[in-house]
Amino acid sequence: MHVRDIRFEHHRSPLGIGEPSPRLSWAVAPDSLGRKERQRGYEIEIRDAAGRVARRRVESADSVLVPWVGTPLESRERREARVRAWGSGPPGPWSDFVPVEAGLLHAEDWSAAAVTPLSDDPAAADPRPAHLLRGEFALPGPVASARLYATALGVFEMEINGRPVADEVLSPGWTSYHDRLRYRTWDVTDLLCPGANAWGAHLADGWYRGRLGFNGGIRDIYGDRTAVLAQLEVTLADGTRLTFATDPTWRSADGPVLASGLLEGETHDARRERPGWSRAGHDTSGWSLVAEVGLDRSTLTAADGPPVRRAEVLEPVSVVRKPDGRHIVDFGQNLVGRLRIKVTGEGGETVVLRHAEVLEDGELCTRPLRNATSTDRYVVRGVPEGETWEPAFTTHGFRYAEISGWPGRLHPEDVSAVVIHSDLRRTGWFDCSDPALNRLHENIVWSMRGNFVDIPTDCPQRDERLGWTGDIQVFAPTAAFLYDCAGMLSSWLRDLAADTNRDAGGVTPNWSPQIPVILPFEVPEGNHPMAGWGDAAVLVPWALYQRYGDLGLLERQYRDMRRWVDTVEKAADPDRVWRDDFQFGDWLDPAAPPDEAAQSRTPKALVCTAYFARSASVLAEAAGLLGRRSDRDRYAALAQEVRDAFVRTFTDGRGRTAADTQTSYALAIGFALLASEGERAVAGARLAELVADAGFTVATGFLGTPLVCDALTVTGHVDAAYRLLMERSCPSWLYQVEMGATTTWERWDSMLADGSVNPGEMTSFNHYALGSVADWLHRTVGGLAPAAPGYRRLLVRPRPGGGLSRARAAHDTPYGRAEVSWRKAGGRLTVEVTVPPGCEALVDLPGLAAVTAGAGTHTFHA
Repeated sequence: MHVRDIRFEHHRSPLGIGEPSPRLSWAVAPDSLGRKERQRGYEIEIRDAAGRVARRRVESADSVLVPWVGTPLESRERREARVRAWGSGPPGPWSDFVPVEAGLLHAEDWSAAAVTPLSDDPAAADPRPAHLLRGEFALPGPVASARLYATALGVFEMEINGRPVADEVLSPGWTSYHDRLRYRTWDVTDLLCPGANAWGAHLADGWYRGRLGFNGGIRDIYGDRTAVLAQLEVTLADGTRLTFATDPTWRSADGPVLASGLLEGETHDARRERPGWSRAGHDTSGWSLVAEVGLDRSTLTAADGPPVRRAEVLEPVSVVRKPDGRHIVDFGQNLVGRLRIKVTGEGGETVVLRHAEVLEDGELCTRPLRNATSTDRYVVRGVPEGETWEPAFTTHGFRYAEISGWPGRLHPEDVSAVVIHSDLRRTGWFDCSDPALNRLHENIVWSMRGNFVDIPTDCPQRDERLGWTGDIQVFAPTAAFLYDCAGMLSSWLRDLAADTNRDAGGVTPNWSPQIPVILPFEVPEGNHPMAGWGDAAVLVPWALYQRYGDLGLLERQYRDMRRWVDTVEKAADPDRVWRDDFQFGDWLDPAAPPDEAAQSRTPKALVCTAYFARSASVLAEAAGLLGRRSDRDRYAALAQEVRDAFVRTFTDGRGRTAADTQTSYALAIGFALLASEGERAVAGARLAELVADAGFTVATGFLGTPLVCDALTVTGHVDAAYRLLMERSCPSWLYQVEMGATTTWERWDSMLADGSVNPGEMTSFNHYALGSVADWLHRTVGGLAPAAPGYRRLLVRPRPGGGLSRARAAHDTPYGRAEVSWRKAGGRLTVEVTVPPGCEALVDLPGLAAVTAGAGTHTFHA
């Protein structure tokens, strides 16, 4: 039995981690393809720099997030781990040693000062320019190893001796900066040399000081000075250790970026570039002093999710020249990122790049962007060989770009689109025999990519781009199937808890990081508890536990989970019904008027009470897993009381809801609020009737949509679920596809049938909330779901329908690749199942008794 793919916590690269005792995970492969035995035990060795080894030998089948061995890591300490495992026979071979290295774990490990350009005027133009900061140092001999620890109040890019330190974008990302400021660690050994060296940072406002939010936004939310904090620790070949840090000896200067904003775009004057600015010996006679900025070093924390990076580059599918010389470029795919141009022109000529998701009458439709101008400008330097540029500190959501001021004729090879998002590892795939469904799934993937830019946002293009809790609450199961987002969402949950700690009432916010915004409607004072949104504090950790098996995450988030349920218990009436007029409810019910997104056919009190019951039930289960028996009993009783109140208040006691809407039944069935099988059968039958009466179009908003297909399926109406899925008239998922969508929309009718854009203010063409149906695609159409946390046990339960002749779902579980594929031919269903080592699968096929299958590949017929 061979061990492979050793991992530490949820890190893709375990360099500079913040966990002193990181848990280990690995996958096993049998000695030969014919052997299907399971791991029965394992042995871990962890070796330090002096060669000392700590060992643990355990009789256990566990291989995911198992405890660390030996003493905790110290700051900067590097150790190596290896594992071997065994089944019924002797232990297999040892794996290779895999290194793990701690970052700076304590505030006192930092000697660097946060420095800001003295010339930086907080009242400067809006948006403000970016700045260059630099320092020099000397090394007396060859370098054995070097680590750079760095972060910024703002966003930054580091260089050493004229070379970029990393390929990251918008580092250090967006956190609740007053509580958590992430730093990253880079191995920069190869960038240093004996003698004179230079290092520097390109620094812009980013989320820290830039304009954020809608209705004009607010800037300087976290502070009015940007700053960079960097500490370089070098070990020479002779063992000498040296530390260099940002301090008042650094210098700053204006750079070529005259203006940079995440919402506004970037202006870059190439004539103002400073070649060699990060190389030793650069002339700094015109550079300014820097000043120290106060920074609470206790907020510094190692990054626990992957950085944002350039993911791919797309070429245009068409370039149309307008009579006035402008060009409209179509990339064929709605995306998040920016343009990269290759231009040759006279010095001082300005190329203007505007962005939009859709066209109207052949022109960019920018109205949905609201106050996000999303315009980049490049002032040509004027070199004969041409010049290449892309913005550094902004992103846009777009499929189309308008380019004006281009010297001469624009050729397709002169422009490309750089796709940018968090560097998540793809883990889930789905395809079937219907090209439209495949396009729908691909749209959902692209919407996730565009909205996972360091935090999970609602939309990536307009003047909002906030970490709305309700959106990720409904989408988390889909996200965790498609990509390994455990580290990223775990980091976001830390900010959610920090924001809740800061709230005077301890109420979970509606978006995180929590910032003040100018909302387009009146709201109650303070942080108002919002059903379906605040429930993210409970339901996102639960979704991650179900998909990754991380009980430690539940333990860490448990206080926040309990705090939310306690908040709702206080907000509800004594009869356990949560009545509150100011709620988002089933947001963007398709019957809602364009400018009244919260108007829903489903009463808000019904939605609130259903979510109250759901979160209390999940909390009780989490408490039981964590050994908190008194909490388990208390919240289980509370959940039952709320379920009883739901039935008493919102149903006739026999399964019919007073609201009689798709969402009311989806919630009642999906959250197991009905007391008996008979009630569930009545509710399911009525839901199927409502769906049929609506012509199999969708009549649910953000909160009903994730549940409606499942509610139909579990009550025996899978055919109705397929007809709902496959409908092409509006509102439906495939209406968007028929209209040429390449991402999922915020509204079912973001684009109207005549090709015009919905007049409502909430009209984004890249929202993933309605794409939460992909979770049903994976589990029911594809037939692959977790039957135990972390996919230790698989549930293989495909339910073919909708005229599909085949479907496939595959997922890289913590144990390895799991896959289900089926095909129908001549009335016969053939299902192939791949179960990774260390797992087993419950295979439940139509018309057959369920069976259990072990590791390996199996074929079944029904």
